[in-house]
Amino acid sequence: MGNLGATEIILIILVIVLLFGGRKIPELMKGIGQGMKEFKKASRVEDEPDKMSAEPKEDNKKE
Repeated sequence: MGNLGATEIILIILVIVLLFGGRKIPELMKGIGQGMKEFKKASRVEDEPDKMSAEPKEDNKKE
């Protein structure tokens, strides 16, 4: 991809605005932000050990 100059970045932004329209851009960014947030949340859960399996289960049965 190499180096992107100011002209290329401006052209990319203009194409995005033309394709999605000015009103859809905030919705698109919100969706991307929520997706990234969910991805990070899922990554953190996988990194942590399973707390449910580490704790002994309490039986409410009376013997």
